[in-house]
Amino acid sequence: MKPFNPKLIYFEPKALDYPLGQQLLEKFEKMDVEIRYTTSHNQIRNLPGDNDFQKYRVAKSTLVVGIRKTLKFDTSKPSAEYAIPFATGCMGHCHYCYLQTTMGSKPYIRTYVNVEEILEAADKYMEERAPELTRFEASCTSDIVGIDHITHTLKRAIEHFGKSELGKLRFVTKFHHVDHLLDAKHNGKTRFRFSVNADYIVKNFEPGTSPLETRIEAAGKVARAGYPLGFIVAPIYLHEGWEDGYYKMFERLEAELPPEAKKDLTFEFIQHRFTKPAKKVIEKNYPMTKLELDEEKRRYKWGKYGIGKYIYQKDEEEDIKKHLYAYMEKFFPEAKLEYFT
Repeated sequence: MKPFNPKLIYFEPKALDYPLGQQLLEKFEKMDVEIRYTTSHNQIRNLPGDNDFQKYRVAKSTLVVGIRKTLKFDTSKPSAEYAIPFATGCMGHCHYCYLQTTMGSKPYIRTYVNVEEILEAADKYMEERAPELTRFEASCTSDIVGIDHITHTLKRAIEHFGKSELGKLRFVTKFHHVDHLLDAKHNGKTRFRFSVNADYIVKNFEPGTSPLETRIEAAGKVARAGYPLGFIVAPIYLHEGWEDGYYKMFERLEAELPPEAKKDLTFEFIQHRFTKPAKKVIEKNYPMTKLELDEEKRRYKWGKYGIGKYIYQKDEEEDIKKHLYAYMEKFFPEAKLEYFT
């Protein structure tokens, strides 16, 4: 799978006031890509396409280069203290993704060029919490690795936190394009995580992302580059043969990773869930999906802001826990499970 290359680029005016904005403009002018200018990403209208289905797909291959105006960071529990905003949106087409609803009618990808201002804001958060450590999650609203071969924003952030005393960076990806990050001076301050799943889920519900095999190979590269490593198994999805599918996934991970990586390894387990609004958007954007979204088969769990989620029945949840905990214990007895949700 080739790295993401946008088919349409928008520049917001102030983006060109920053060195990275100028660098990106020069880069894109040398490529066979359409460049447009907009007063604001909110003013983007009339994307190519004859219907919503086509326009959605064009938007997912559109990159908006702008600045992050709000430097107040959202919280990011349970993964970290704060979400650090380098980008928004994702080029992947994962049917179940929560960005389906949070991105609304604007699923294009945005990258922010005022990187130094964002990192300065992070430094202030660290100062406020000193002497405690502060963790920053860089992938709450995007798959930052998916565009970093273009921007190198993530590499800049990794080296920034590598110099910090009280800051740690975290992010997760479904892409294997990590080679440019392997020589970053991370000093063990960045936990590089990969989203992994049984083959059935990757093949049926994660188009536009790297195959599982190449993600696992990339994880091996990252481990050998000395990064602390982690895996998010999400969404854990019940399907025919799921027990064997997840067993083989753990087996492949264990075979790839060097021994030293297994001593400081984290897992996060997230079972499949959906909301009523998400179901509507998923069925609109991916009308042929095989994703099971039957509310009658699930139990309802109240969530934030009055929007509840449909998750697996209690006995199914316990079955998931029993199997995945056992697999983790068998293949990675020294690993830490950060949470199950």
